[in-house]
Amino acid sequence: MISVHAKGMIVDDEYVLMGSANINQRSLDGSTFKGYRDCHGRLSANIHMVREEDSTPQPVYGYRMSLWAEHLGVLEDCFCQPETLECMRKVNSIAKTNWQIYAAEEHKEMTGHLMQYPIQVNKDGKVTTLDHQLIFLML
Repeated sequence: MISVHAKGMIVDDEYVLMGSANINQRSLDGSTFKGYRDCHGRLSANIHMVREEDSTPQPVYGYRMSLWAEHLGVLEDCFCQPETLECMRKVNSIAKTNWQIYAAEEHKEMTGHLMQYPIQVNKDGKVTTLDHQLIFLML
C-alpha cells in the first residue's frame, strides 16, 4: 500500500506546485534531517498568461476555481479576485459558518467542507480557543 499526504500551492493563478513534499527547503531539495533524507514526488507548472477581462479562464485559474468550488461548496463572483477584501470576507464567512454548524448539537449540512480552525489570536499574540471549544484541541 502506498499512502501519500499531498500538498499544493498556487501562486497568482500562474504557478502550481503539487506533491508530497512539505513547502519548505528541507523537503523540496531532498536535504537530510537527523541522518534521513526526505524522499518526495513533486510536479510544478509555471504558466504565465495574461488574463484580460474578456478572455477565457486560463489553466491555473480554472484549477484554483475548481478547488475553491469543491472546498467552499459554492462559486462566487468575488472568487475571481482572491486578493480583494470582499473575497477574503466571503471565504472567512463560509468557514466560520461551517465551524458553527460542525460544533452545534443539531445536525445540519455544511456548505463545502472548509472550516474555521477553532482558535483566535488577540493583538498581543495570545492564542485562545474559539467559543470555549477545548475538546477539539485535545483530540
